[in-house]
This record gives sequence, C-alpha cells and structure tokens, in this order.
Amino acid sequence: MARIGLALGSGGARGWSHIGVLRALEKAGIRPDVVAGTSMGALVGAAYCSRALDRLEDFARSMTPLSMARMIDLDLRAGGLVAGNTVLRTLKTLGLSGNFADLDRPFIAVTTDLYRGRELWLRDGALLPAVRASTAIPGIFSPVRHDNRWLMDGGMSNPVPVSACRALGADIVIAVDPNAGNLASHGSVSRRSLLPQVNAEALIGQLPRQLQPAAAAYFVSGRDPASQPPGYIEVLSTALDVMIDQICRSRLAGDPPNVMVDLNLSHLNVLAFHEAETAIEQGYAAMKDHLPRVLAERRTFS
Repeated sequence: MARIGLALGSGGARGWSHIGVLRALEKAGIRPDVVAGTSMGALVGAAYCSRALDRLEDFARSMTPLSMARMIDLDLRAGGLVAGNTVLRTLKTLGLSGNFADLDRPFIAVTTDLYRGRELWLRDGALLPAVRASTAIPGIFSPVRHDNRWLMDGGMSNPVPVSACRALGADIVIAVDPNAGNLASHGSVSRRSLLPQVNAEALIGQLPRQLQPAAAAYFVSGRDPASQPPGYIEVLSTALDVMIDQICRSRLAGDPPNVMVDLNLSHLNVLAFHEAETAIEQGYAAMKDHLPRVLAERRTFS
C-alpha cells in the first residue's frame, strides 16, 4: 500500500484551511501516513498527529476579535511585535504539550535558521517549542531559541514542505498551499479590507499606554483609504506574500507533489485568526474537489 504524505503550507490565519482539508480526507477514509507542516501548517499538523484536532478546531471557530486581541502580548524587545507566551499557554491547554515521540505518525515541523538562512526540520524532542518556532512570522512573532540557534517561520525557506514528506517515505504527496493567487489580488484590495476586522477600541485597550495614541490615530474613521500610504499590516502581509510566492514556485518546480491543492484566500489577512470558519470551509471544499486525483494516484500503487 502506498504511503500518503500531507504537506501543509504556511499562510498565517489562512492556514486554518488545513483543518478543512483534513476533515475532507477523513470523510473519504484517507488517513495520511506522514505529515509535514510549515508555520500554521505545522500547528494544524501537530494537532492532527497529537489527536487534538477537534480541540484546535473548536478553539479556532470560537475566536473573536476581542479574544484575539487578548492573546497579543506585545514585547518590542523580543524581535517581533508579539512575544507569543500567551499563545504558547493556549496551545498547551489544547493538547500540544507532548513530544514528537508521542505522536501517532511521523511528523516534521519546518523552521528557518535566522542567521544561517537555512531550512531546518524539527522531528524530535518537545513538540510545542517546534511548532512555536515554525509559526514565528517575521515582524509579528518573536524568534525562538533552540539548540543555540534562533529559529523563525518555516515559510521563509520552504513554504509548502513537499520535500519533508518525501524524506519521511511518502510515495504520494498531497500538498496544500493557502497562499495561491494572493499577489494577483493585492492591487484591487483596499487597505482597510486587508486589515483584520477587529473592534478598534478593544484592540487599542490591549496595547501599552505609550502606543495607544498612534493606534487610535490609525483607526480613525472617515479617512479615504486610497489617499493614505499602505499601513504596517498591509506592507507586511504583501511582503510576505511576495517572498513566499517566489520561494514556493522555485521549490515546487524542483519537487512537485502528486496532488496540489491551491487555495486563494487573499480575502483573508494573515492575522485574521478570528475568521477560521471561512478558511476551514474553503479548505474542505478544495480538498473534496481533489479527492478523485488522490484516489487515482493511490490506484497506481496498488
């Protein structure tokens, strides 16, 4: 029987779509033998291999703009806007506190060595620090110290980790890219629509007092978005999309998957974690459309 690998790509909040992908595979009776994940793909993949996907999905669907704001522990001295300690505590309560050895199937979390600029695969030791390192989005989450290295988001080096799945012995690799088509849409999307739709007053109240005036000025209504320069979130989001698109094209050209599931979730900002339901539904629909190809690939190995 062919070994099926699932390569879950990066994409910030768009990565909630991986939950829908896994649900579609489950309904079809297909259980990946090995999983590799980058960034949010690492988080969802780790939850799946930890048998904690139900808890993660419940958490994702329950998120609101206010609950999201309360998870932001700002620390500008830590190499990012968010230290990530609150996120770590939350993930621990969801069942991601074990080791790689405790997982029910082989799993790799892809990270990037910040100073060496190299891709790094984490596959043993504590699971949660590996997931946190893989999800360290540049400019947002602080890097993670691991084995005398500073690690950051795996999307900086391998956005859709097909190669990691093959290294785990997969005969058939299903790859999921939540970022497909993002760049084509940026020119027609307004600045405000790129921002997560949060309650401005609630978010500003969570910020340090010295940052509140600047944040309040940014969210003032009545300004024409077209006449304003792009804001921090838009610049960061678009820059990440450019970087990931170029790296992904290069990597997949040299090592294409058997089945490529492209998702255009450009209407979701990378930080819109409270919009999980939309991403999950689109992930489910996209994977369902690709199931005939998966079954055809599996037949070739029977």
